[in-house]
Amino acid sequence: MNSAVQVIPHGVYDRHRAAGVVHLGLGAFHRCHQAMVFEALLSAGDLRWGIVGVGMRNDVLVNALRQRDGWYPVLVEGDTSVWHWVGAVTQTLMASTEYGQVIAAIAAPTTRWLTLSVTEKAYTPDMAALIVEGLTVRRDGGLPGLTIASCDNLRDNGDCLKSLCLEVASHNPALSQWVIEHCRFPNSMVDRMVPAASATLKAKALIDLGTHAIETAISAEPFWEWVIQDHFQDPSDAQVLRQVGVQVVADVRPFEDAKLGLLNGAHSAIACLGVLAGWQTVDAFVQQPVACEWLERLMFQELGPGLIRPDWKAYASSLLTRFKNPALAHKTVQIAGDSSQKIPQRWAPAIGLRLAEGAPPRYLALASAAWMRYLLGVDEHGAQFTVQDPLSQQLQAIAIPARGDADKTVQSLGRIASIWGPLASQDEAWLKAVTQAYRDLETHGVASAMQRMLVIDTVSHA
Repeated sequence: MNSAVQVIPHGVYDRHRAAGVVHLGLGAFHRCHQAMVFEALLSAGDLRWGIVGVGMRNDVLVNALRQRDGWYPVLVEGDTSVWHWVGAVTQTLMASTEYGQVIAAIAAPTTRWLTLSVTEKAYTPDMAALIVEGLTVRRDGGLPGLTIASCDNLRDNGDCLKSLCLEVASHNPALSQWVIEHCRFPNSMVDRMVPAASATLKAKALIDLGTHAIETAISAEPFWEWVIQDHFQDPSDAQVLRQVGVQVVADVRPFEDAKLGLLNGAHSAIACLGVLAGWQTVDAFVQQPVACEWLERLMFQELGPGLIRPDWKAYASSLLTRFKNPALAHKTVQIAGDSSQKIPQRWAPAIGLRLAEGAPPRYLALASAAWMRYLLGVDEHGAQFTVQDPLSQQLQAIAIPARGDADKTVQSLGRIASIWGPLASQDEAWLKAVTQAYRDLETHGVASAMQRMLVIDTVSHA
């Protein structure tokens, strides 16, 4: 790691011009990813891409950004460390307390895009109602429709968002038809590792930039990828986005499946196993030789096969390198949060494919068992942690009374249809594999369970 830190000054453009983008979900990922893409467009002189950033829950962040007129620094850390000042967020709003202003922003004549990074669990009728109300005002005012782009880790995220919005608008057939005819919901895939801001990062910001940067500083890895369907309200946006590195394609699914399956699927496995073992960060996990080898086999034997992204093996190999970046310090307990919402997207498709081929996936069985064990809220060393999940109360009410009983735990947690889909009711072979994996975790611990699996796998392929 290069100890020298470079600071790139912000671009010079008119930040007081009316914004063209409204973004729901003003978290770290948006500010390190999409906002930096729009920052590049603004700095190049295209002033249509300023952002009204809408916080959905975190008013602390909204207030901190307001105090800095929307400016915030991003530390991109890889072989070198580079601070980037980003000013694309020209206005901030809080959905819970400034609802009417959010509607007005969606309905503003200058608004062209509405984008979202609200996490999987936030795709609810209430969230869609906010969008639909803004679109209603646009339609009633004779304004054009919008490009409405989800940047969340959902398969067919644009289609999902469109269906949700049309469901909310279904009471008004004329409105529904207007949305269909005038708005576009492109599917997209976004990729960049963005850890939660740490005390270490704030200390770096203080040293490198001064006190004005501490509260809004965030960090990210150098790699980023945004693949979006060529389906825009303004077709000329495709070429504009390509100029700053966005991949505009006819079909996002190959990229989407690879990211959800390989990056996100591996991340969830790292998180659940890492939390149990006491490996607090992703890089700490892959620094363990047995864990790194186990992870590689998980990716190449179970998560990768069946993907149609042509370069999925190269992508998987690049991920192993990216996971080793110590500068990110991406916490496993953070990634493990909301796993009940992530498993259907990240693990279930690969599990189903392997079972259809007649081979219960042993590596994913261990990851699934680790998630079930994670629900106890205590690691294998006895250290307690908080289970962060919208279903935590329901899930822990199952897991904790069944502690020590692998069969009861797996039969109960493995049959929740909202998490496992068809696997919940159809496949005893899968549940048997998870039960055995759970016993191995309880008896031997994470590292030894991994080692035993690697040995058995090596012998079976000899």
